[in-house]
This record gives sequence, structure tokens and C-alpha cells, in this order.
Amino acid sequence: MQLNLEPTDFRYLLRGVDAGGVLVNERRLDRSFVLAPSELIEDWRPRRVEELSPEDLDPVLAFSPAVVLLGSGARLQFPEPAVMAACLTRGIGIEVMDNAAAARTFNVLAAEGRRVVAAFLLPGS
Repeated sequence: MQLNLEPTDFRYLLRGVDAGGVLVNERRLDRSFVLAPSELIEDWRPRRVEELSPEDLDPVLAFSPAVVLLGSGARLQFPEPAVMAACLTRGIGIEVMDNAAAARTFNVLAAEGRRVVAAFLLPGS
């Protein structure tokens, strides 16, 4: 799927998603990562929803987001309740969706100037 959006004043834009990776600006990433509108953290540890622990959200929560988008991979899968609670107990919204939906939602919320951070789970090479 190809994503298109007007240029913005933030640094990172999600341009495409397929089963094995995500196109961030002009660069294809095939390992899990965390993305804020102006910062990218590559090689985020977890590769699958089953591997996620609440501590894995520490780099995500360090951005003080209003909402976290968790891209669970090619299909929608929910993490353990403790992972969700890591956000919710801090008053931070968390939305779990497949990677394509998370990418579309990230672009819209970032373009609106919202404090959004997306965490994408990818199997890696």
C-alpha cells in the first residue's frame, strides 16, 4: 500500500507499508522501530506482540505522548493487558492496529499537530 500526504513541517513521514517493512521518508525499515514526528528510534527490541513487555514502552513514553499507536504487524493483535496498562495508568491513550492502519493514523495525527508516537512491530531480517 502506498501512502501519500502533503509535505509537513515535521521530520518524519510514513510513506508506505507492506508485510515486511515500512517506508519512513525514503528509507525502508524492516526491524521494529518507534517514531515521533521529529524523532526515530530504530531497532526497537520486540519483534512480535507476544514479546512486548511494559518496559519496552519506556522509549515510547519518554516522548510524553498524548496517544500511542501500536502497529502490531501485518494483522491486528492485542498485547498483554500489562502493556496496555503501562500507558493507560499514566493517562496516555493507546490504540492497537495493524501496521498499515497505524501508519495512516500517525500521518493524520502528526499533521494535526497532536502529540503522537507510533511503535511498529516488524519481524526484521
